[in-house]
Amino acid sequence: MSKKSKKNEGIGSKLALVIKSGKYHLGTQQCLKDLRKGEGKLLIVANNCPPLKKSEIQYYAMLSRCKFHQFNGNNIDLGRACGKYFRTSVVTVLDQGDSDILETLTKQN
Repeated sequence: MSKKSKKNEGIGSKLALVIKSGKYHLGTQQCLKDLRKGEGKLLIVANNCPPLKKSEIQYYAMLSRCKFHQFNGNNIDLGRACGKYFRTSVVTVLDQGDSDILETLTKQN
């Protein structure tokens, strides 16, 4: 098992815990709304998110002082990590719940 897949599994399991116990939003439009309000704590973006959309999201994340994480999988993998059966390019974590995903990602970066 490679190092990247282990890292994705760890993030995937922590993300699943956020989905069960925390608050989150899926999708780019809702992400931008949350960032404008200053509510987002963490953004997880798929690696095949369009570059223009990704740069817009990064800009708003920088302005609202929200953490940004690049997911090492495409939008299908990110949707599966959330336990959904559809694609999603962005997951906005509003409240981490019982997970320690914020602390884990700050240690890695």
